[in-house]
Amino acid sequence: MNDTLPALPRQADTEAQVVAMWLHGRPVRTQALYSDAYRRFAAHVGKPLERVTVGDLQSYADIFADRKPRTRALHVSALKSLLTFAQRVGFLRVNVGAVVRPPKIAGDLSQRILPEEDVQRMLHLEPKPRNRVLLDLLYYGGLRVGEVVALRWQDVQVREDGGQVTVTGKGGKTRSVRLYSGAWRRLVALRGEALAATPVVASRKGDRSISAVQVHRIVRAAARRAGIEANVSPHWLRHAHASHALDRGAPAHLVRDTLGHANVSTTSAYAHARPDQSSSRYLAS
Repeated sequence: MNDTLPALPRQADTEAQVVAMWLHGRPVRTQALYSDAYRRFAAHVGKPLERVTVGDLQSYADIFADRKPRTRALHVSALKSLLTFAQRVGFLRVNVGAVVRPPKIAGDLSQRILPEEDVQRMLHLEPKPRNRVLLDLLYYGGLRVGEVVALRWQDVQVREDGGQVTVTGKGGKTRSVRLYSGAWRRLVALRGEALAATPVVASRKGDRSISAVQVHRIVRAAARRAGIEANVSPHWLRHAHASHALDRGAPAHLVRDTLGHANVSTTSAYAHARPDQSSSRYLAS
């Protein structure tokens, strides 16, 4: 288990240094969530990490007893991650978080998969070309928010029956995703005179990518415009891609590769660099 890995020689002298190292390189949203969990916990226990006990962690988790299980699990998991990291970098001798288990979360994925007609309504009612391309990338491409935000025109390549975008996903893994018909035409039409290094989904001034916060706002606005009452997030469109493509007969392995869910072998990595198909071909357009 990871908790039994040998610790490094002491890499930090203060708790603040450990927290900064722990947060370094994580996605912006993760940093915000983890920082909030740490600040709340520190205020709750009123003691340094070296003196934290199992009871402290359990009493903190109990604060969220009346909250959603996902919220409680997030806070507990964040602290377990911090304590594990602190031990590995030699700041803590013992990781008391190793014996604390986050609460189990009942499967609620089905509640976050929109019906196909709802997604199509979101897409077709979006009046702004840039925002429509954003929605296309989230749904037809199945991209994560961070992948869309980081996408540049140099990552977009023409193919014989459409095109592809190349993104770097979780764990630094690169994959290429095919786009077809309308989604590809709208993407190409958006470029105009943009340079290769220009973000595909750019800010209003066009000099930088829109933020993850803006992506969430655009998706929520599209959902409201389509008459959807649920608090739709960009990741819901990724869930919808998987569900709808499978419903329409896409092979499970193709959906897996398009969304970048699984590790790929060295041999198959060559095929992924210029995929012949994508599960987006199976979605209605």
